[in-house]
Amino acid sequence: MRLKRFKIIVYFICVMLISSNCCLFVYGQEFEVNARSAILMDAGSGKIIYEKNIHDKLPPASVTKVMTMLLAMEAIDKGSISLEDQVLISERAASMGGSQLYLEPGEEKSVNDLLKGIAVASANDGCVALGEHISGTEEMFVKRMNERAKELGMSDTQFMNTNGLPQEGHYSSAYDIALMSKELLKYPKIHDYLTIWMSSMKVGLANKKQTSLQLTNTNKLIRTYPGANGIKTGYTSDAKYCLSASAKKNGFNLITVILGSPTSKIRFSEATGLLNYGFAAYSTVPIAKKNQMIEPLVVEKGKEAKVNAVAKDDLSALVKKGEESKVQKEIILPKSIKAPFKANEKVGEIILKKDGQEIGRVDIVTQSEVTSASALNMFQKMIIKTIQ
Repeated sequence: MRLKRFKIIVYFICVMLISSNCCLFVYGQEFEVNARSAILMDAGSGKIIYEKNIHDKLPPASVTKVMTMLLAMEAIDKGSISLEDQVLISERAASMGGSQLYLEPGEEKSVNDLLKGIAVASANDGCVALGEHISGTEEMFVKRMNERAKELGMSDTQFMNTNGLPQEGHYSSAYDIALMSKELLKYPKIHDYLTIWMSSMKVGLANKKQTSLQLTNTNKLIRTYPGANGIKTGYTSDAKYCLSASAKKNGFNLITVILGSPTSKIRFSEATGLLNYGFAAYSTVPIAKKNQMIEPLVVEKGKEAKVNAVAKDDLSALVKKGEESKVQKEIILPKSIKAPFKANEKVGEIILKKDGQEIGRVDIVTQSEVTSASALNMFQKMIIKTIQ
């Protein structure tokens, strides 16, 4: 009788252990992605949910174009170029092979058209033309690509060209690609291009018969995955099948990067699996948006009496589902600040914690510049206070 009870107890313990291992398989990271390298990242906080060889330096193929598009969006944001600019196509740009818009030397294309061609059709010629328009030469643009990579903390990357065509010394990593993809997604306008499934474009010299080129997005997830909002595919015989994909559900944006997958079908399947896993197991708690006003600060000895203190960047907390209420927010901010100071000067921080551990922070900065008050300003303020 005792032996029978002992067997029953052992049986139930085994069942519990097996069940435990199954749950760990579903909710943990004990699964293998069929690629040389892969990552799943929360676009809001930058936290990594899944990783495999994320710092391996590998050829990124056309996923390189994420950086080309990022520099274009930054140039537009700064006002140094506009979407309406007409770009004269050079011999160099027109000579690019592979995926292209079949641009001709002397032809003119708008920045808007070039961005669409790069995002949808992975146009190698469009990348060179856009780089030349922004920086003057392709070489200067590639230099800026590498400078921007360093600014973003992309330590596994070296760009040799604008489009990812095979070239010795051209490499990146899944982690670095996720970083620049995260930065690109901050620009709302880029989504107008990344989410196009099919479109068309007139190509050819204006004084000759123009043809209509049909464009179909190389990123099949735009059509098949709910909430997909980008970003870029890539393929060469050396790089194999690559992808930087993103999707957004209920305000929660995830980025997954797949490098060196054996087939196109597998890269999309693996990306879908990672995105599904992230949305099923995690959620994000939004805390602050870039330039969101946190609190007005009193200005001492300034021409202005107050200045708005704002969040320098977006801030959110990535947590497992069911743990949203555990996120705690601490705002560190003085009651006043002395003039003079410039815009974007750090005055405080927002710190996020869960279970006593820091999980995120963002600087609080001044929204505008305030100069020192003159003697006349000080006298006027004294009169106003006296009247009040």
